[in-house]
Amino acid sequence: MTLNGVSKSDAKERALELMKKVGIPEPEKRFEQFPFEFSGGMRQRIVIAIAMASNPDILICDEPTTALDVTIQAQILDLIHQLIKNTNMSCIFITHNLGVVANIADKVSVMYAGKIVEYGLVDEIFYEPKHPYTWALLASMPDLDTKEKLESIPGTPPNMEMPPVGDAFAARNKYALEIDFEQHPPFFEISPTHYAATWLMHPDAPKAEMPAIVSDRINRLKSVGGAS
Repeated sequence: MTLNGVSKSDAKERALELMKKVGIPEPEKRFEQFPFEFSGGMRQRIVIAIAMASNPDILICDEPTTALDVTIQAQILDLIHQLIKNTNMSCIFITHNLGVVANIADKVSVMYAGKIVEYGLVDEIFYEPKHPYTWALLASMPDLDTKEKLESIPGTPPNMEMPPVGDAFAARNKYALEIDFEQHPPFFEISPTHYAATWLMHPDAPKAEMPAIVSDRINRLKSVGGAS
């Protein structure tokens, strides 16, 4: 019996191969088990194996480490990194975890209300952020050395059934200009690889400094060689 030209025995052999590739111990034994017999981390590995079955050119990982403890998170990220390296596959991460972004991404797109508001190389986003939303995200990110109280983003996300006029982040943005409530900003080029959609980058805009908690962290990391 075959399905799409693949016999049952060939399909099983391929499944065992993928289970080994994603680090499932004793795959022959595990092959006969039910999902409830797997830990959360092993189930995540199985899902990755399923995604790899068709030899994709691009793997899309939507919150791949959510609900996993930090040890298992690190293992899953290392697994994905090794798969990317060994298969020459590209990977798109969708995540709210800035630590994941910093550790695995080459390029970053920051999105708000369904639109990209800033994009660039990972070092550009973390060490030279330009959009107020990116500042707000970084200001709310804990680390071991930050002593100040972390900042939260005021207000609530907009109702996208009735999108606001202008910049969707304007109502929550303490740096907002009058034009932000009237017209959505275009992308301004910071470098050939780094762009931000904020009117603060316009030549006529008043100068705005990023939050001190963010600039202090950036300076501290740069002093120990954090930025490449």
